[in-house]
Amino acid sequence: MIMINQRINQLRDLMREQNIHAYLVPTADPHLSEYLPDHWKARKWLSGFTGSAGTLVVTADVAALWTDSRYWEQAEQQLAGSLIVLKKQGIDQEPADWLAAELPEQAKVAIAADMLSLAAKKRFQAAFGAKNIILDTQTDLLTIWHDRPPLPTAPVFAHKAEYVDESAAQKLARVRQFMQQKQADYHLISSLDDITWLTNLRGNDVPYNPVFLAYLLISADSAVLFTDVNKLGAAEKSILQQADIQWADYAGVGKALAAVSGCLLLDENKTAVATLINLPEDVEIIEHINPSSLFKAKKSATQIAHIRQAMRHDGAALCGFFAQLERELAEGKPLTEWDIGKMLTAHRSQQPHYISPSFNTIAGFCENGAQPHYAASEDSHKQLMGNGLLLIDSGAQYHDGTTDITRVMAIGTATEAECIDFTLVLKAHIALATAVFPANISGAVVDAICRAPLWQTQRDYGHGTGHGVGYCLNVHEFPATIAYRAAANPHNMMQVGQLISNEPALYRAGQYGIRIENLIVCQSVGTSEFGEFVGFETLTLCPIDTRLVKVDLLTAAERAWLNAYHVEVYEKLSPLVQGEALAWLRERTVMI
Repeated sequence: MIMINQRINQLRDLMREQNIHAYLVPTADPHLSEYLPDHWKARKWLSGFTGSAGTLVVTADVAALWTDSRYWEQAEQQLAGSLIVLKKQGIDQEPADWLAAELPEQAKVAIAADMLSLAAKKRFQAAFGAKNIILDTQTDLLTIWHDRPPLPTAPVFAHKAEYVDESAAQKLARVRQFMQQKQADYHLISSLDDITWLTNLRGNDVPYNPVFLAYLLISADSAVLFTDVNKLGAAEKSILQQADIQWADYAGVGKALAAVSGCLLLDENKTAVATLINLPEDVEIIEHINPSSLFKAKKSATQIAHIRQAMRHDGAALCGFFAQLERELAEGKPLTEWDIGKMLTAHRSQQPHYISPSFNTIAGFCENGAQPHYAASEDSHKQLMGNGLLLIDSGAQYHDGTTDITRVMAIGTATEAECIDFTLVLKAHIALATAVFPANISGAVVDAICRAPLWQTQRDYGHGTGHGVGYCLNVHEFPATIAYRAAANPHNMMQVGQLISNEPALYRAGQYGIRIENLIVCQSVGTSEFGEFVGFETLTLCPIDTRLVKVDLLTAAERAWLNAYHVEVYEKLSPLVQGEALAWLRERTVMI
């Protein structure tokens, strides 16, 4: 903590020199990504907090970190002994309102322009207006970060042609049709997953997310990809040429925007202030979610077929992993949380079309499982010994799909209370898996269906129930979501083709965490005089540990669902595994 406190004090010295009353460091890059290249991990560098979401605010007297409920316990641990206090998002005042209340009239608040979205800028200015607080996006205080990592240089690669069912040219035509409907002369795309989806290219610039740093500027008759051109090989350039997409240097987007005229379509939540610094003042901005975000959220029948195959291979890898894990534990081999991720990667990397993990494996034993996004490290981890629940949340990127799965198993003997909690989470999981509801209703409404079995026993969990998942893309894909706290809008309605997670949970601080997660796809179940109705098909294939299930708490229908799921898991995975993996699969899919 000495180093973190030194950095905060260095920042304050620079703030005093430049008459800055507060400095904001969000979790962001110029593309407003959820997960960042190392070059933009300034909040982590300044605070020592490693979670994927959070905003650091530093004033002359207070340093505070805002983060959501997934990270409260982790943040308390990582901030202990530092000058930084934890602010709980959703409970404490938001940063903009807190600053507006704490700072004097005409105070100056600085934030890097390449870490601030246009939408966030408006929110800060609205909060600051009554006290005439100045929002300064020009002053760079990150000059104290002397060993700041350079921009990533990993090569771009083509998404395998056999798993691409729509050419870049066809996708571009759909986007241009949307532009025409909105009467837009240009469309700027800053979000990396939208660009990789549209171009059918992939990259390695962000850990676990197969994306690359780029901007895409589209007009009615041209399209230019701004990226590090040295990353593009002959095959990748050929794909761009076939779609009539030109390429130019990454830094050239500013100059190109200076020549834009008419109307520019963009997503204010996904466009940084710095990106538009040269945009002519007379250009009219049409604010709308990127049409590509809506298009890629709805997977085609061909893509879903590929995802089913990826799930089979991922499930086979998991059978091998769990068989090895249980055998080595039974043999008394010393294992830790840190070993879990390495073991999973070893098994998954043997599967066809594997690329990488889709996120940093979460393996939390006992009290560590109560932190939803806990991450063990080589230097800090817990040994798997004694009695307790082990929560494992992991996933992989394959050319034919992206996976994300959470399972819980007992090390030693599970308690009665643990089994009751596990069964209630399972009931919630089944409630969503079997839900039928009208098409195009909000995920906020659907969330209540899942939580009902937990709410009835006065239990709950702080995070959302479901997030969208990409197709060989980001494991968290906007805008699909199942969360009652999420604002209902036209873009997070449940629609056929959406790939989304089903992950109800329960956490007991200092004791254990339980989460059961499968990926599900929204499918039509029929139409009546009351309209179209949809439900979910479960795609993830891996046994749910029935040793933790209190069968007497399940209804006949819930028990039937679990047994039918395990029959399907066995039928689809057994041809792909052998030896101890097959024996494990057979034992874990016995009907209850």
